[in-house]
Amino acid sequence: MSYKRLTPSIFISHGKAVKWFDDSTIVSEDVIGLAKQYCERGADELIVFDLSNSDEEHDESIDLLKKISRVISIPMIAGGNIRRMEDVKKILYAGAKRALLNFSKRVSIDLIEEVSKRFGKERIAVSLNDFDALFKQQHLIEEYSTEIIFMHRLDLNSVMNVTEIPCVVLTDTMEQSEILRILKSDGVKGVSGMFISRPEMDFSAFKEICAREGIQMTSFESLMDFSEFKLNSDGLIPVIVQDYKTNEVLMMAYMNEEAFDNTVKTGRMTYYSRSRQCLWLKGETSGHFQYVKGISVDCDKDTLLAKVDQVGAACHTGNRSCFYTSIAGNDYDAKNPLQVFESVYATILDRRQNPKEGSYTNYLFEKGIDKILKKVGEEATEIVIAAKNPNPEEIKYEISDFLYHAMVLMVDRGVTWEDITNELAER
Repeated sequence: MSYKRLTPSIFISHGKAVKWFDDSTIVSEDVIGLAKQYCERGADELIVFDLSNSDEEHDESIDLLKKISRVISIPMIAGGNIRRMEDVKKILYAGAKRALLNFSKRVSIDLIEEVSKRFGKERIAVSLNDFDALFKQQHLIEEYSTEIIFMHRLDLNSVMNVTEIPCVVLTDTMEQSEILRILKSDGVKGVSGMFISRPEMDFSAFKEICAREGIQMTSFESLMDFSEFKLNSDGLIPVIVQDYKTNEVLMMAYMNEEAFDNTVKTGRMTYYSRSRQCLWLKGETSGHFQYVKGISVDCDKDTLLAKVDQVGAACHTGNRSCFYTSIAGNDYDAKNPLQVFESVYATILDRRQNPKEGSYTNYLFEKGIDKILKKVGEEATEIVIAAKNPNPEEIKYEISDFLYHAMVLMVDRGVTWEDITNELAER
């Protein structure tokens, strides 16, 4: 049985979220907050449609995409106002997993081969609003894309007989029974539209309804039952929590069976508080949620290791990690490349947000983008010169200098190391 997704959609018009393509009723003034809300309530991915008509408004929408990608931990598909390769590039660089080409427009049909070869077919999705378009352009869609968004209800069984590409159905129905029917259709990867995109939608609760209907929803599924773990005298199992990007140990807590099941079901770390004798959803009051990337058990089955995407600080003191007090030995992890880059980036970001008198970093920000670009260019040239010198120490020094200035540029332009590593991972 294939897994299904709940995929809310956001339609951006003049910087606000509106109800539908042809309905400018404002759903939310805060597009970023709405996207974050969908993510926190259990959505599996997000579709964003840019309804702009001008290049200026399109760029404003791209800026919103960048901000959305930084507050959600689910994949984002984005499209709208795509007229050239540069538009696809902007959408993907803004953090979208896929760019969505509207096949009701000739320009998208003409563009798909070029952008697919440039960015990879896995980065391209196609939207369709009638069966004929699929039939006529089937060869292009299958060769140059990996996902289809159907814009309204169709004869889904007929569609599945034409193509094997996973489909997300975007529908204006508000009938729960119709949503369930769509999800039960073979080949349908997920459903989106008005019902799914309600601001008050509780995705976790609706997934339970789907499960009762025999629909297997996308979620984490444990390969081991909680009864197979070796618990301590309190009936709990300790959980060590790591940052999935840097492997930094963030905290240690405990789970009972209910906390474990809730973690697996929702994809957010839930613990059992021994002091309060109750379940504890990490981030419920602080907003510092931990989104599950993976959970493993040790050889004795008495300790869990969770790798998470940590929002904000893990420690109640405000520190990133609870293990911030060194009591013996040397902190070799201080030279972990990922941690160094993240730490320096965080320091530069803090300087921008909290200027410090006499700071060279603040001097660069005060002078502006032209000064920053000049320094990046100068340092790149210094690397070339140093590389001609047989002494490797000069190269190390110049590359370090270049990376620092590049990070200043990244902070100034709103680009994170995660953006960079995601881009490299996709290539």
